[in-house]
Amino acid sequence: MPIGGFVISAIPDKREKIIEKLKEIPEIEVYGSDERGNIIAVIESETSEEMEKLIDEIKGWQDILSIGLSYLHFEDEVDKIEKGEIKPRNIFRKRRI
Repeated sequence: MPIGGFVISAIPDKREKIIEKLKEIPEIEVYGSDERGNIIAVIESETSEEMEKLIDEIKGWQDILSIGLSYLHFEDEVDKIEKGEIKPRNIFRKRRI
């Protein structure tokens, strides 16, 4: 289970609206924000692919400027990969030209 800490930057006067939207998502915990539009959040998901999809969704929201990763911790995802329970996608595979 990956757990990531993020700084989500929003347009400052839209910060409260964005925080309310984030709080509606069960995988996200909001820990604070500042007047410049920076929002501190933790995202916890079942797989890294789920986390990536969620981040991509948030990046597409109106009034979001950027999302920066502060830390990433994999609790049991590596164990599941080693046991063959999940198979990560290979982002480094050879591409045909």
